[in-house]
Amino acid sequence: MRQIVGIAVGAVVGFLLYRFIGCSTGSCPITANPVTSSLYGALLGFLVTL
Repeated sequence: MRQIVGIAVGAVVGFLLYRFIGCSTGSCPITANPVTSSLYGALLGFLVTL
């Protein structure tokens, strides 16, 4: 259960990173795409809960 919450929170934080900070040129591999940013955040959220 703890991992699921970590994944969800990480995905939301990743999306917010894309939305408010993001990359205007599209050359940033993580923050240029909302899906990639959310997946990266979810992965980090999962790793934090281990």
